[in-house]
Amino acid sequence: MLTIRRSDERGHADHGWLDSRHTFSFADYHDPLHMGFRGLRVINEDRVQGGKGFGTHAHRDMEILSYVLEGALKHSDSMGTGSVIRPGDVQRMTAGTGVRHSEFNGSDTVTVHFLQIWLLPSRQGLLPSYEQKTFSDDEKRNRLRLVASPDASDGSVTVHTNAKLYASILGAGDTVSHRVLPGRHAWIQVVRGTVKVGTEELREGDGASTSDAGPLALEGVNPSEVLVFDLG
Repeated sequence: MLTIRRSDERGHADHGWLDSRHTFSFADYHDPLHMGFRGLRVINEDRVQGGKGFGTHAHRDMEILSYVLEGALKHSDSMGTGSVIRPGDVQRMTAGTGVRHSEFNGSDTVTVHFLQIWLLPSRQGLLPSYEQKTFSDDEKRNRLRLVASPDASDGSVTVHTNAKLYASILGAGDTVSHRVLPGRHAWIQVVRGTVKVGTEELREGDGASTSDAGPLALEGVNPSEVLVFDLG
């Protein structure tokens, strides 16, 4: 059985320079019925206007992933990392014992559109670290490409938690399948287009969870991009 979280039911914060949609409770948006799913704590869909961004701020004891859909996101942190995250890139930052960082739109004119994802770490007090890898569209086309895992399988970035993240790009009628093992759980997040999961259609911004063991079939209704989280 799928439990669906529709896009228009998400929390919304419009700061002018930042338009943010919150799948789960975040900052001033609090919904006790949507505090996360298993170890998945945050999925924010952010659009940052040109030349704007998040000034230096602190995090600790969280695994943070950034998944850019459009534009370029400039990152700088207290570990000395400076990078630009573009579509196809997956960035992982382990906040651990504490890190300070900033994120800015790398263009003065083009809006940057990205997902900010937080996962609870398997243990607290980790040494802060940073990793970034690129996964081409071809790697994700008509398959579930592993992009984050606890053991860096298949060239994925390493997350210090009991979770795997897959990304897929589907054309109309294309299908992929993920098997949910007993005791595991899945969250599906549609980032572009429309995807059919079983008998349900999930549109851009929709999410859904299931704890049912067995195959989980996804079909592109139109050109689509989807993330699948496999969670302990």
